[in-house]
Formats: sequence, structure tokens, C-alpha cells
Amino acid sequence: MNNINAKNYQATPARQVAFLGLGVMGYPMAGHLARAGHSVTVYNRSAAKASAWCAEFADASQPTQVHRSASTPRLAVQQADIVFCCVGNDDDLRSVTLAADGAFAGMKPGAVLVDHTTASASVARELYGTAGKLGLSFIDAPVSGGQAGAQNGLLTVMCGGDAAAFELAQPVAMAFSKAVTLLGQSGAGQLAKMVNQICIAGLVQGLSEAIAFGQLAGLDMLQVLDVIGKGAAQSWQLDNRGKTMVADKFDFGFAVDWMRKDLGLVLDEAKRNGARLPVTALVDQFYADVQHMAGQRWDTSSLIKRLR
Repeated sequence: MNNINAKNYQATPARQVAFLGLGVMGYPMAGHLARAGHSVTVYNRSAAKASAWCAEFADASQPTQVHRSASTPRLAVQQADIVFCCVGNDDDLRSVTLAADGAFAGMKPGAVLVDHTTASASVARELYGTAGKLGLSFIDAPVSGGQAGAQNGLLTVMCGGDAAAFELAQPVAMAFSKAVTLLGQSGAGQLAKMVNQICIAGLVQGLSEAIAFGQLAGLDMLQVLDVIGKGAAQSWQLDNRGKTMVADKFDFGFAVDWMRKDLGLVLDEAKRNGARLPVTALVDQFYADVQHMAGQRWDTSSLIKRLR
């Protein structure tokens, strides 16, 4: 079971919502929606996980709330004002939205689908267009903050889509977020997530090289990190991953396999828009090295393993 840490929920009118995809991110995100007072219908490819979610959050129900699971996305979304989705990739996203038993076939007119999958900007625009023709709204809304952010309800959500749909969804999404921001038209959220992943790739490689260098130089790197973390080298990665990298611990956080998927999206988009990303392309290959070291499920800070 996933424990949902305490969070102060803002007063938001209770909604009928659905959540599609109960992975390491979606499970706690849906839980925060339940804790915030919304009635949640969940769908997961593995029905057992959806049943487990309902059992865990039954005690979150108030008299006006009903939590249930559904056997298909189409059935899950039928009563929902807002549908949240968090699946693996473009193909998974098309499957849960466009298939005969997908969400778009069951959503009521005017409903909004908020997609938290890290996917391509092109699939976001495709689904935005399809939704519009059906009288629905679609917002691409990838997140940053990882599993810990999802469990603590402190994700950063980057959105693309129409302002009216965003204004409906934003206060509800705050149940699992610290910031939910509209950045532009359809696809803008996915493009912003790509910017985020470019930054992380460079930061983690730089931190890996710094720690490896310091250790070979005979420095007490725990002390060094404390010192430089108070200066211009400070970053989230240093604060949250530096000491675990020194300790050779990589069993938490965002997995290498998923980072490679995300960087593949980045590099594909760069081919389309002409961006030059030499460092990102190099770090992507470094992550391939980590995969070949059987590190597919290590978190992204495991880049340092190839330097030891």
C-alpha cells in the first residue's frame, strides 16, 4: 500500500472525478483527491491494484463521497467532471483515451481530461484536437517531483491547453500539487517538462563528476556537499541526492528507464525544432551505459556508477 502523507487541502467544491493509471505516481495522486473530498472512480490495467486502492481509501469517504473501480476507462469516466490520467507513454495514452472502451468514448459533454503522462507534444496536440471535436477538453499536464512529490502532494504541474478548461481543473489538481500552471496552448506542458528533464540531465551529470572527483582527491564529500550547498552550486539534486550518491544508494526516485524514455522525447523534439542539445545527447548515452550495468531501475542519480 502507498501511504499518503498529511497535507492541508484547500477548500474546493467536491467533484466527481476519475483517475486512470495507478502506478507509483497515480496511486497516491488519486489518494489525495479522495482525501480532499472528491468522489473518485479509478481504473488500472491490473484490476487488483484498483481494488486495493478502493479498499485503502474507503475510510477517506464522507457521506457525500463514493469511491469505486471500473473495468474500463470508458466506464470509469462516465460520471466524471474531470478525468485525470497518468500512464506510461504515447501508446498507453492513446489506448486509454481513443480505444473503443477508452475515456473519450465515455466522457460526458464538457468534461475535461487532464493528462499527467510524460508524453510527446505531438500526441498532446492530437488528443486536444480529437477531444475538441467530441465536445470535450484536453490538458497536457506532466508533473515534476517524483514519487515523493506524489506521496506528499507536492508535485509541480506544467499545463498546456485552453484557459477555461484549466480553470476548472486547476483547483482540483491542487489536491496533489504545490503548483499547477498554464504555460500556453496544447503541447506547452509537455515541452516544459522536456525543459525540466534537460536541466536535470545536466545537473546530475555535473554532480556525479564533482562527487567522483572529490572522492578521488581524498575529500570528505559529505562535508564538502554541506559547504558548497550553501553557495552557488546549490540545487535540488545536490540537496536531495548528493549524500545518497556518496553512499552509493540508488533505490529511490525516478528510474533510469523512465529518464531514457523522457530524453528520447526531448531529442525527437529537438530534431523537429532545430535545438542543439549536445550535453543532453551525451548524458542520454551515459544513461544507456547505466542500463547496460543492470541499472534500469536505479534512480537517475546512478549516473555516478559509471565513474567509479
